[in-house]
Amino acid sequence: QVQLVESGGGSVQAGESLRLSCAASGSIFRITRMAWYRQGRGSQRELVAYITSGGSTNYGDSVAGRFTISRDNAKNTVYLQMNSLKPEDTAVYYCKALGRSDSVANPPGSWGQGTRVTVSS
Repeated sequence: QVQLVESGGGSVQAGESLRLSCAASGSIFRITRMAWYRQGRGSQRELVAYITSGGSTNYGDSVAGRFTISRDNAKNTVYLQMNSLKPEDTAVYYCKALGRSDSVANPPGSWGQGTRVTVSS
C-alpha cells in the first residue's frame, strides 16, 4: 500500500498563490501516476491534474494555465502550484497514487483527509 500525506492548504485572497504537497511512502514502486483531485462544498469530486512517472502532465479545464503539477522523485513528493486563485477554487484537495491499471477518472481506494483551500474574493 501507498501512504499519502497532503499539506499546504490555507486561506488566501483571490489572485494569490498556494503550493500543495503530497508526500508518498510505502509501496511507491507501483505508482505510475500521481493525481490531485478536489471537492468543493455541494460539488462532486473532480480531477484537477495528474503527472505520470515520465513527467507528462494533464490538467482539468478549470485550472489549465493557472495550476502546475510537478514531482520530486528523490523526495517521493508531488506538488500542486496554484496561481491566480479564484473563489471557485475553494475546496478540499486530495492526492492519489495510481497504479498502471487504475482509472484516473474513478480512482480506487479510500480518500485521505485532504488539505483545505479557501479563496476569498
